[in-house]
Amino acid sequence: MTISVDEALARFQPAFPLGVALSGGADSSALLAGCAQRWPGQVIALHVNHGLQAAASQFEAACQTLCSSLNVPLRVARVDAGHSPGQSPEDAARIARYTALASLAGDETSAGHIAHIALAQHADDQVETLLLALSRGAGPAGMAGMPAHWERMGLHWHRPLLEVAAADIRHWMRQRSIGWVEDPSNADMGFTRNRIRADLLPPLQACFPHFRDTFARAAQHSAAASALLDELADIDLLASLDPATDAPQIKALQLLRAPRQANALRHWLKTRFATTPSTAQLQALLAQITACTTRGHHIDIRVGCGFVRRDGAVLRWYNSAL
Repeated sequence: MTISVDEALARFQPAFPLGVALSGGADSSALLAGCAQRWPGQVIALHVNHGLQAAASQFEAACQTLCSSLNVPLRVARVDAGHSPGQSPEDAARIARYTALASLAGDETSAGHIAHIALAQHADDQVETLLLALSRGAGPAGMAGMPAHWERMGLHWHRPLLEVAAADIRHWMRQRSIGWVEDPSNADMGFTRNRIRADLLPPLQACFPHFRDTFARAAQHSAAASALLDELADIDLLASLDPATDAPQIKALQLLRAPRQANALRHWLKTRFATTPSTAQLQALLAQITACTTRGHHIDIRVGCGFVRRDGAVLRWYNSAL
């Protein structure tokens, strides 16, 4: 069952000082207000001004007003979130946002080094993430959705509102007469998430009133399956790596059935090189490994943002940007 904002924060046990990512919208404003009420004097707001839309200054001003009313210190970072050729604007903004939040958390000119940051994604955001993953044909890792807690860049990241419905957050805000700024981009149907929110969630609510709970449960099952696959990949990679080069040996990979071979290679590329192959790329690589039975067999396949190439008895990955 989805829970209330107060129930979610009662379950949340961060370390202090706690950084709260604040955009000025309803969700992050509710998270900040709730955390400030629960842990007065131990919360610091972190705002990233992407400068991507005319309302950016309005969002920053709203954050300053809210923080003043809550007696919460505010740290602000202004970033250039423009995207590179071939990169989606959403991905560019997300990367810039996380990098800026990490920088604000470690700001030595401000009092209190932050090791824990809370983000305001909620149950509806999780459903949208799962529907996007499903539309892209994602496997267990993609269908695991957004984690409630993870570590990255030396920080602990939390999503304490992940079991709270969006409507309940806004109701909580209205009960307390706390204002927020509506992001104009939320009305842009050019963004897939907005179309999901407007066109898919209402009929889901009508047909399956508890869909947020069942989707969350499906994400938990997928996360468990993904963790098991990672453990199996670690075992298979350890058995296949050449001690001299620390690269997977082709003959060792050939001893694995195709699904385990694919799992091991996907894990190798993700954990060692932070790149993810498409399904077509991975299938092409598996076919080449199967066909590699002579010394002269050549393997040179585009995978992720680089190439997997044969180097004698092993496979190596080369970054095309270098």
